[in-house]
Amino acid sequence: MDSLERARRVLFIEINEIQRLSDRLDESFTHAVKLLREAVERRGKIIVLGVGKSGHVGEKIAATLTSTGAPAVVLNSLNALHGDLGVISDGDVILTMSYSGETEELLRVLPALARFDVKKVALTGNTSSSLAKASDVILDVSVTQEACPHNLAPTSSTTVMLALGDALAMVLLEERGFTRDDFARFHPAGQLGRTLLLRVRDIMRSGEQAAIVKVGDAVVDVLKALTEKRAGAALVIDASGSLKGIFTHGDFARRFPADPEIGTRCVGDVMTANPVAIHADKLAAEVLVVLEQHRIDDLVVTDADGKPLGVVDSQDLSRLKLL
Repeated sequence: MDSLERARRVLFIEINEIQRLSDRLDESFTHAVKLLREAVERRGKIIVLGVGKSGHVGEKIAATLTSTGAPAVVLNSLNALHGDLGVISDGDVILTMSYSGETEELLRVLPALARFDVKKVALTGNTSSSLAKASDVILDVSVTQEACPHNLAPTSSTTVMLALGDALAMVLLEERGFTRDDFARFHPAGQLGRTLLLRVRDIMRSGEQAAIVKVGDAVVDVLKALTEKRAGAALVIDASGSLKGIFTHGDFARRFPADPEIGTRCVGDVMTANPVAIHADKLAAEVLVVLEQHRIDDLVVTDADGKPLGVVDSQDLSRLKLL
């Protein structure tokens, strides 16, 4: 086999093992989710305990749980008996992870856990193991073969364990009614935070930054306003402040060859009436969709009554890292 064939073989084996996991899910999974939910709702924690490759998988599962509003802490089995058990409180749930279920470092911690009022959920490939016998809920992560050609390196088994951890976290998320807004609270930084937290009003040009002109103003005065504000578009309003249209540098450039006297005309006669607009409280990410759909560079921002509040200039989007 060449490299691509070997890669596809690995993926095929792991996909097959995940399918086997899906097929054998039963009420034990439902029970595990119930225990996790009850712990979170009484302000408890999920303690993730694993060793070796299972420990690495456990760190990712703990991170996923925590980022979706279910506080999870990774407990190092080597340090647990030397003071780190202090992280455990009555009412917590212990998520133990060991494919063999006989990992010595993990089993040494189990007697100490018996001193706490906690529930134990085991992810193991051996449902008759010492770990399984000491647990309240057993989740079977057994595989028929590893993707390793020697059937030695943990590959399929860790993939299945990770997938089951994701399933626990996502089902728990849904059952707790965790929303996009909740998610944004825990991810304020980076692209994800900008996508989920920023609103249109946060990125628009308004007040002194926006070029706002009257419907009776001459085009030459509108161009001066655009230059002063370093803007590409001017909002055109009537005497009551209602939006009448928009006029851009592009509009002027397109009309000038056929109408050299355009500078003396009222902007109300040459503006684009009923411009595309977006509500100020929409997600900033929606601006990208609207600009693409209508093939425009400037987007009017309005309030709930349709009053103009400002404008989104597409050249600002790169600076805001929305592109």
